[in-house]
Amino acid sequence: MSDLRVLARSHHRSPPTATSTETRFLSSNPFLPHATPTWHSKRRTTTYNLTYSTDTVTMSRISIPIDVLTSRLNMGERFQNFRSGSIANRFSNLRPLSEFFDFKRLSKPQNFAEMQSRVNYNLGHFSSNYAVVFVMLCIYALLTNPWLLFDIVFVVAGMWFIGKLDGRDLEIGQHRFTTSQLYTGLYVVAIPIGLFSSPFLTVMWLIGASGLVIIGHASLMDKPIDEAFSGEAV
Repeated sequence: MSDLRVLARSHHRSPPTATSTETRFLSSNPFLPHATPTWHSKRRTTTYNLTYSTDTVTMSRISIPIDVLTSRLNMGERFQNFRSGSIANRFSNLRPLSEFFDFKRLSKPQNFAEMQSRVNYNLGHFSSNYAVVFVMLCIYALLTNPWLLFDIVFVVAGMWFIGKLDGRDLEIGQHRFTTSQLYTGLYVVAIPIGLFSSPFLTVMWLIGASGLVIIGHASLMDKPIDEAFSGEAV
């Protein structure tokens, strides 16, 4: 019986532990971050739990400084000035078409600094012309999307008609409709038509088309000679 107990104890030895040399190797290996050895009782095998945090590194590398670009082109100040001015003042300083379509001044900018200088000058100089271009693109977008045009006209006309009632009920024959019922009916009809007309695609097309036309014209139109010399002198 004593021999059997000795034999049983020899088969139930504790699992081996990692030596100091192996621990130093695992901790100093740069290709195995956060590696922790795990020893199994049957076979001497080592598994490593590797964790990588590459999402943060990747996003930090491809992040685009949008605020730097907008600050260089003074977009915030220009939009603030556009909203503060009235419609009459906005369209009062329209530049003539001969100046706006002066093909002799069209040229490719040499570098980004020259393009930035042209855009800053032309956005202020042709601001009214660019507003007209934006309005024309809006009209074209509505004409090419009749469902959206009908929905806008329907909503505007419906709200104007309900507002003319001054809170009174609408009587049609023996039927009476309150103001809340009229607004509910207006929304029930307008919302499905608006979703069917794809307004988000129209808005995205309008932003892309207006940005391409306006920024493209502003970057290709060279400044007048006197303005160019004054800029170099400064």
